[in-house]
Amino acid sequence: MEMDDEKEQNDQTDWKGLREIDRAISENRRMEYSWKKALADPWERRGLWLLGLVVVAFAAFVILQDFVL
Repeated sequence: MEMDDEKEQNDQTDWKGLREIDRAISENRRMEYSWKKALADPWERRGLWLLGLVVVAFAAFVILQDFVL
């Protein structure tokens, strides 16, 4: 008897996205899965770019305020 991890494709309760999440959890790569999903979404990608820009702007402000002025 051969054991198969995958369910039949015609099963109504088997969703590809949930199977992918389950596999990511079992392989302990949840962070990689989260980043891939975040970068695939255009609004999330813009949000990450905006957050990075804010952090860089704040770092530049602190450097200028403390050392230059």
